[in-house]
Amino acid sequence: MAPDVALRVLGVPEADVGGVPVNLGGPRQRAVLAMLLCARRGVVSLDRLVDGLWGERPPPSATMSLRAYLSRLRRLLEPDRQPGVAPTVVTVESPGYALRVDDDAVDAWRFERLLADARQLASTEPARAFDRLASALALWRGPAYAQVADQYWAVPECARLDELRLAAWLLQVRLGLRLGETVDAVADARALVHAHPLSEEAWRLLVIALWSAGRQADALAALRRCRATLADEIGLDPGPEVRRVETAILTGDSAALAEALGGRGDLLERRGCRRSNR
Repeated sequence: MAPDVALRVLGVPEADVGGVPVNLGGPRQRAVLAMLLCARRGVVSLDRLVDGLWGERPPPSATMSLRAYLSRLRRLLEPDRQPGVAPTVVTVESPGYALRVDDDAVDAWRFERLLADARQLASTEPARAFDRLASALALWRGPAYAQVADQYWAVPECARLDELRLAAWLLQVRLGLRLGETVDAVADARALVHAHPLSEEAWRLLVIALWSAGRQADALAALRRCRATLADEIGLDPGPEVRRVETAILTGDSAALAEALGGRGDLLERRGCRRSNR
């Protein structure tokens, strides 16, 4: 029977076996596990593992030390494995090693599955999609692969996960607005803008959320802050999507805002857009 392993990388890497936290060891041993996790079920060669731990000038004992780290990880993650039985979690696969665990064993993999589910449900079942996103975002405890995120072998995977986290957050705000959760949408959009001040989509959603809450002056103020931030940071004006929302606010065009959220203009009307047309 496969061991009950839970691995968390959306924050400081952690592991549980049978529901009990395990100590993953020192920095290099933890880095070995992180490299295998970053590979997302792919095989990591022995040479790449050595290079990831010691760089271009590994010590003569590098291979022996690496095998010791792998052996300790196997004992930690499969404590009940009998002598002579092949490991099933950290496996030997030419030309190196791989991590073999269930789909739900790694929080990053669960996050991606929940996000994919939410994207499929968004157009037809927004409430269920919103719940999936809430569960997905709750898995994050901090930056992905914290403590090793600056290592060259972790940077691409961390960047990919960060982009997916931003996409999930943006979709959650859109769905919150469509479902009429205007107050929460304003708060979430503000947090998004704070975390990603160069995301035009975050600014666009904040403006829509404020206007749908009947706060036209605040929405226009947010547009001014958006323009100033983009000009100061990257020397650009907002793109066409933000400008369309600005025009809709200035002309009181609730239909254009509803279209910007994928429909549900009735909700926007009820949440305050109609007031702005008066």
